[in-house]
Amino acid sequence: MYKVIFTTAVFVMLFSGCKSKSAFNFSEDIVAKEKSLAAAITSTEDKVEKYASADQYDSVAIAGAHMEELVQKKIEEIEAMSLPRAKLAAEFKAAALRYFKYIKSLYTGYKSWGKAKSDEERDAIFTTLQGIDNGKEAAVDDMQKAQKKYAEANGLKMEK
Repeated sequence: MYKVIFTTAVFVMLFSGCKSKSAFNFSEDIVAKEKSLAAAITSTEDKVEKYASADQYDSVAIAGAHMEELVQKKIEEIEAMSLPRAKLAAEFKAAALRYFKYIKSLYTGYKSWGKAKSDEERDAIFTTLQGIDNGKEAAVDDMQKAQKKYAEANGLKMEK
């Protein structure tokens, strides 16, 4: 009898450990996707600023299109990720997708801004871009809250 209870307890601990590990790996995979874009984002932002100040809007469009493609690949990778058997995994994945789609929208905006045919069109797109950029804090906050809830629900510790 004790052997059965001990075996069951070991199985439950191993299963919950695997569940926790898969929950952790899922979170880390999403974070890795975000971090993998960091250098490209910084570089692109610097280039766009330089190109815009030199009125090289065709280069702004190229830089935006390149980043739009990079971010879209990450979106597709996240969409293809299997959900772990963890609490709030679907909600966390949905928040990650919203965040990456937000980032993509910025670069879609850069591409459109660079391709604008007139100063009036460019000004209108720039106004839209400013609105998108103003939503950055909310997009980041939404993602962080979802990740925190996911971590808490699955007994994970988050790095700061």
